[in-house]
Parts: sequence; structure tokens; C-alpha cells
Amino acid sequence: MILININLFTKNQKGISMLTTVFWTFIATFVLIVSGTFLGEWLRGPYFIPAIATFFLLGGALIFFTLKEKVEGRLKKFLILAGGSAVLFFVSVLLHNLFYALGTITSHITFLKYLVEALHVAFFLIAVILCPIGFLVGVVGSIVLFIKKREKI
Repeated sequence: MILININLFTKNQKGISMLTTVFWTFIATFVLIVSGTFLGEWLRGPYFIPAIATFFLLGGALIFFTLKEKVEGRLKKFLILAGGSAVLFFVSVLLHNLFYALGTITSHITFLKYLVEALHVAFFLIAVILCPIGFLVGVVGSIVLFIKKREKI
């Protein structure tokens, strides 16, 4: 039996870090989702859920590799913000739908009705306003810092 030691956290065979690969794949997935939404019907069908799930998983992988490769400084903050926004978007959408459904069930109990309604609106606003802003800030900041780092080399 031959054991192969593959260190995914530092460099692959071409010398490119997995963090960089995950980051650009994350961006490409976002561009695919946005372009598919505006340009074609294909993403509105059965491919929508896998595309969003891939985006969510790449956001989690981006956070994981950022922490695993011990990135420091502002780049670490921007990468975690970008990945965290993707993960938080997915979680907020799920919680929004959960609280909306719970609101229909508890509509006859006045206190619960207003509490659940407030939570469902809060998670909707997080998913629709906060997460896209955080994603854009994180991605633009990361790209700028990647370019600055590359110019120094």
C-alpha cells in the first residue's frame, strides 16, 4: 500500500494555495449565479438549489482555509467577511422561512405572533440587505489586497 501525503493547506502542485483557489471559485460561482439569474431561465429551474448550496459550501471553505492557513491582518478580515456573508445568507434565508411558517401556526397567540413576525422580518433584512453588502465589501477588499500583495512580489 502506497501512502501519498497531500497537504491541501499550503500549496498544490502548481504552487497555488488552496485558499486562493477556493476564493476565485467562490467568486466564479457568484458570477454564475448572478449571470444565470439575469441572462437565462436555466438557473430558475432545478439547478438553482445546487448552485446556491455550492456558493454556501465555498463560503464555509473560504472561512476554513483562511483560518487554517493562518492569514493575518486585513486580508483575514475581508476573507472571513466574504465567506461569512455567504454562510449567513443561507442561514438567514432558512430562519426567515422557518419563522414565517411558525408565524402562520402561532397567528392566534398575540405575543408569539408579533415576536415571530419581528424575527422573520429581521432575518429577511439580514439576508437581503446586510449579507450582500458584507459580501461585496469582503470580496472587493480581498481582491484589492490580493492585487497589492502580487504587485509587491
